[in-house]
Amino acid sequence: MIELGGINKVYGTSEASSTVLKDVNLKIKEGEFVAIMGPSGSGKSTLLNILGTLDVPSSGKYTFLDTDVTSLTKDQRSLFRRYLLGFIFQGFNLLKKTTAIDNVEMPLIYLGVKAKERRERAYEALKSVGLENRAEYEPSKLSGGQQQRVAIARAIVTNPKVLIADEPTGNLDTSRSHEIMQILQEFNKNGITIIMVTHEEEIASYASRVLHVRDGILEKEVHNAH
Repeated sequence: MIELGGINKVYGTSEASSTVLKDVNLKIKEGEFVAIMGPSGSGKSTLLNILGTLDVPSSGKYTFLDTDVTSLTKDQRSLFRRYLLGFIFQGFNLLKKTTAIDNVEMPLIYLGVKAKERRERAYEALKSVGLENRAEYEPSKLSGGQQQRVAIARAIVTNPKVLIADEPTGNLDTSRSHEIMQILQEFNKNGITIIMVTHEEEIASYASRVLHVRDGILEKEVHNAH
């Protein structure tokens, strides 16, 4: 589904340049759950951003199914994200004075989905994360774990091919973290490909494969037995 070939990422120019990723080669199959780990400054977040088309490589090729992503324009990458990817962030990124269901509806507005269908799909997405009874609550009335579940519902409401998760449990306690990971694992079992950055071994254990990045190099990968 996804193939990276010789991906390099360099910030700055000449003497002030910094190489963040070095000749990264990677394949991700459809339906996989992949975790990316590494120390601070290892390049794991840059790798995730390139996979999510939020950043572009300095050289190398990124292929998604039959699309050469590295050849897309900025506007084309925006459409690519809108139709094919869902994003989950550590900080939830919910609109504060907006209800849970309105937050979940937001991506569907950009897809031009009509109001009635938007509402129905947003409600079903909230139901899939067990929050249908909190649809009219604003984020300030929800716990951290509930806010992250709303964020997951928002990410999956467009039926994306891939979920990009950046430290999805970083702001949660242990109990809520496992709750969120069980939800993500269930979506993965239902066919959604997930690519996640985490710094916690325990959280990475939910993935089927763990990629270890150090000094911009894909150092090793570990397959988890589930």
